[in-house]
Amino acid sequence: MKTLGMALGALALSASIASAQVLELRQYRLTPGGRDGFVALFDREFVETQEAVGITLLGQFRDLDDPNRFTWIRAFPDMRSREQALTAFYSGDHWKAKRNEANSFILDSDNVLLLRPAGHGFAAPPPRAKPGAASPSGGLLIANLWPLWAEPDAEFTAFFETTVKPELEASGLPVTATFLPVREANSYPRLPVREGEKLFVWFTRAESPEAYSQALRRLEARPGWKTGVAPELAERLESRPVVRRLSPTPRSALR
Repeated sequence: MKTLGMALGALALSASIASAQVLELRQYRLTPGGRDGFVALFDREFVETQEAVGITLLGQFRDLDDPNRFTWIRAFPDMRSREQALTAFYSGDHWKAKRNEANSFILDSDNVLLLRPAGHGFAAPPPRAKPGAASPSGGLLIANLWPLWAEPDAEFTAFFETTVKPELEASGLPVTATFLPVREANSYPRLPVREGEKLFVWFTRAESPEAYSQALRRLEARPGWKTGVAPELAERLESRPVVRRLSPTPRSALR
């Protein structure tokens, strides 16, 4: 029964991810020294309780480059479903009982991007660890936020897919998902989001920070990257890319 339950859970997660057209990338600023306490609270209290109202919780992470940043990702079929699910969760008894404890860790929760799949969204991850169970060690998710001069569109997505992506993947940086900003109005204004951002967002993963650094060095050494792709890309970027090296919490699905 346990194996069957896990399999059914994996199928449900796979279906939820496949249908997700709205993704929230949430970056929280936490109180100094409070991140481990917040991670424990989140993994214990806010995984199943969000999924119970129709939220697809993809992952939650410690930022390796900022000890006070917590990043997490959740997804919805569309903006209407997002409004319904968030209303159900934040008006529910569980959030009301736990919100003061959660908010005591949070200094800023407004750094939020609403995204939609560009080339493809995330593939279904394996089932997450149960509460208290040992989780797989290692693994690193890397979020790349590229600020563009022009509105990101199908032309830039095609440029990324045909020109940039082959160089990345030849260097050992698999492109696991790509996203563009959602241009619909925020369907749940109670939670602010960043609006009007001209961004292309893509994710990769590595087994460790060292493996990621090695892949970057291979990329920078590739002739096609140095003389072709990198200069063209630089002309399209308004400012330096933002890179987040994200270490999964014990109960993160994405790893």
